[in-house]
Amino acid sequence: MDIWTHQSVEYVTVAGEAWLASASEYPRSMRALWEDRPWAPSVLPCGRAFDVISMPGLFGRRVLDELWASGPGCGPVAAYRGRTLLFVQPGAAPRLRRLLAWEEWARDVPPLLCHGRGDTVTVPPVQRMVHGPESPGQGSGRWIVAPEEREPWLPGASVVLWACVRAAREADAPPLADPAALTIG
Repeated sequence: MDIWTHQSVEYVTVAGEAWLASASEYPRSMRALWEDRPWAPSVLPCGRAFDVISMPGLFGRRVLDELWASGPGCGPVAAYRGRTLLFVQPGAAPRLRRLLAWEEWARDVPPLLCHGRGDTVTVPPVQRMVHGPESPGQGSGRWIVAPEEREPWLPGASVVLWACVRAAREADAPPLADPAALTIG
């Protein structure tokens, strides 16, 4: 099952909201902000509750498909400004950066932005507004897999590394011939 057919919600559950807020130095203030403006994107620090790996949109789709095909799936995932934001374990961003620099396959993987301690990321609204193009929050990103749990499973650096390598190799593989076009002669 790939991520695009995976049943996911387009809004953050109460438990998921609590997890997102735990990334902030002031979780109660974040929850109050979301109560007043659930359609507004937010800026949260990385390194406490999660790190974020930002990748080009199409490559991100391939990585997510690999994560689901290989079994572990993924935790929360967002789309923002043409990029896929994969939420990973705290500490995974600097480790992934080092692994990609060290291993020979780094040249196959497009440049990833690894956001860890000291970085911040813009996260989509906790609720999606669907009233029209003038609605607040439109164009501010969306959840592909919204946070649903107080402690979601987040992939580590090695899981993401292998998904990236497989996705990059799959993208470079020549297309398979259409079996219907083959004739035995």
